[in-house]
Amino acid sequence: MKKFIQLIVLLTLSMSVFAQDALQDKANQHYIAGEYDDAISAYNEILNTNKVSAEVYYNLGNAYYKNNQFTQAILNYERAKLLAPNDEDIQFNLDLANQHVVDAIDPLPHVFFIRWWNNITNKFSVDQWARISVVSFLVFLILAGLFFFTRNGAIKRISFWAGILIVVISIFSFNFAARHKKRITEHNFAIIVQPSVTVKSSPSESGTDLFLIHEGLKVEIRDSLAGWKEIRLSDGNQGWLPENSIERI
Repeated sequence: MKKFIQLIVLLTLSMSVFAQDALQDKANQHYIAGEYDDAISAYNEILNTNKVSAEVYYNLGNAYYKNNQFTQAILNYERAKLLAPNDEDIQFNLDLANQHVVDAIDPLPHVFFIRWWNNITNKFSVDQWARISVVSFLVFLILAGLFFFTRNGAIKRISFWAGILIVVISIFSFNFAARHKKRITEHNFAIIVQPSVTVKSSPSESGTDLFLIHEGLKVEIRDSLAGWKEIRLSDGNQGWLPENSIERI
């Protein structure tokens, strides 16, 4: 009975993988044929099966871009970038799509160590940083064993200092993985999806009009209240807008 259940589970998993691969092939064929509406539907169907990946979001973004739906292209390129922050193709296509955004926002400059820290964090994905953290910790355990159980003075010194270096790498890579994971799960950034929206000074239609922004613009979500979102632009300006005017990345 146990073997029979294992066989059923294995067959179910195999059929699931086969179905997802068939959907991927179907979506790609629609895209190659220039049937972008069908490709969009097929890629979204893949995402609805919880097969979330940078590749699927990237392909979906490409289909939206070819269909002249630039806001949705930006949204999906941003989602792909969250999962693969160092992918040059994603960044290149995102830059192309952003050329269709009306608003030209000059971001506030970051101090050099924040830029340096962010660049290192984005060097690898969350899974890659997690693997680096685990492997480096295992290496640290091996070096600790060498330090405590060897009688050779030179090996003790090398294993001690190498162990310190490795455990620091493990701690930092764990921190980078945690930051990536937080960014992916909290969804603190969004894309404006309405043609234009007026940002208010308070979460109310009677609030003072502050400035006008347009679809495709990326914003940071700061707070929520009764169907309104407080957002901040990359240049530091902030205010409130209706929740239905944005879609979280």
